[in-house]
Amino acid sequence: MTQTRRLAALAATALVPLVVLGIFFVLPVGGMVSKGFVHDGRLDLGGVLDVLTRPEIRRAVWFTVWTSTVATLLACLLGLPAAYVLHRVAIPGRTWLRAILVVPFVLPTVVVGVAFELVIGDGGPLAFLGLDGSPVAIVAGLVFFNASVVIRVVGGAWESLDPRPAEAAAALGASPRQVLRDVTLPALRPAIASAATVVFLFCATAFGIVLTLGGLRYSSVETQIYLLTTNLLDLQGAAALSVLQLLVVILLLLAAARARRTPDGAVARSRVRLRRPSRVDVPALAATSVLLALVVGPIVSLVVASLRVDGAWSLANYRALQTPGSHQALLVPVTEAVMNSLRIAVDATWMSLLLGLAVAAVVTRRSRTRSERRLRGVLDGLFMLPLGVSAVTLGFGFLITLGRPPLALRDSPLLIPVAQALVALPLVVRVLVPVLAGVDDRPTLPVVIFRLIGHPGDLNYGMALAGSVVLGATTALVMLVVERLRVPSVGTL
Repeated sequence: MTQTRRLAALAATALVPLVVLGIFFVLPVGGMVSKGFVHDGRLDLGGVLDVLTRPEIRRAVWFTVWTSTVATLLACLLGLPAAYVLHRVAIPGRTWLRAILVVPFVLPTVVVGVAFELVIGDGGPLAFLGLDGSPVAIVAGLVFFNASVVIRVVGGAWESLDPRPAEAAAALGASPRQVLRDVTLPALRPAIASAATVVFLFCATAFGIVLTLGGLRYSSVETQIYLLTTNLLDLQGAAALSVLQLLVVILLLLAAARARRTPDGAVARSRVRLRRPSRVDVPALAATSVLLALVVGPIVSLVVASLRVDGAWSLANYRALQTPGSHQALLVPVTEAVMNSLRIAVDATWMSLLLGLAVAAVVTRRSRTRSERRLRGVLDGLFMLPLGVSAVTLGFGFLITLGRPPLALRDSPLLIPVAQALVALPLVVRVLVPVLAGVDDRPTLPVVIFRLIGHPGDLNYGMALAGSVVLGATTALVMLVVERLRVPSVGTL
């Protein structure tokens, strides 16, 4: 296939995701930002720059940067050992532990904040620590929410690593720590960089956690955008912060792209077997236990609080879900809202999976030229952008740009699932990339034999034996031809 045809195939694969990104992300965000840059019918860049000099804006930017950085580091420090334990070690209840650790990520961020309040707030079991309303509580909430991202992204890559380089290093005398440092971590570098990038973006755009755990004392860029847009109607200030947010995201994605670069062949071509826990796994098991305690504590407190009414155990709160609440607080019962959520979640899931598969296929296909590699890198970065843009900016952008023909989609029932699919798309891509990259399109016969032996069943075992005979016969035939063509006395001792 010529270079032109390869680029055309690449463009065709990415066409649908690019169109969706353009209509439901670039257009709304561009429309929202333009409202802030245009004042009284003219471009006002000076006013936008003045916004960034406000003391409260500078404090919000600094608070966002340092809390997101610390939370990302802690999420990686706790998530990497957990990824190893849950994807490479045969421990009882491994599937259940994976499910428990992913629960925080599917909870609304406001609920995460409430769950932590029940633990560290007045009357909570850890109230004596005095963490309520502190930056420590906010960072802990961010780690609680995002650690599962590291486990999922890195765990999937770790599970697919080829064990032979590590086994060879161990056979040559390398200690487990040396194998981890010199063999395993370099091979996992792309997955770690991807996970850290996603976690940082989630932390930087967290809204409910900062608002619930920090109150009015601490403000992030996300909460400032919300305040400027909804309370103060300061679109210029919101636009300035949105542009700053976007620039930071672009720089972060460029740095992550460099960190993900790895020599060809670092991705596995076979799946390894789980190993039994040993003494060298004790630190990883301990770190996993700490993370599990961090996750289970707030969740248990949330469950317990939901079952307590007037100091007694009761299911009254759950029975009340079928009503609109006291003083008609809800327009519909919670049970109806659950069904709405499920329908939206199903739509967002199939949308993000279809788009994510297309993007992951584009990103993981082997590039033959530098221009093709750069194009794939640009496309990969483009589809990460929705993670780093304020949901408030995107939401108001929908109202501004999608309310008139030919894109009168503001009242469409698909608008919410499309928005959620765009936010989920980067995570879907980051999970699928190591899996697709580990699939060999041209498996060799020894790999086929290995896979057949690794799967139970008499038929698979018989096929493996037959394949071994074919491999041996082919090798013998090749050697026979070589021997026939070899010049006497050449190549002999």
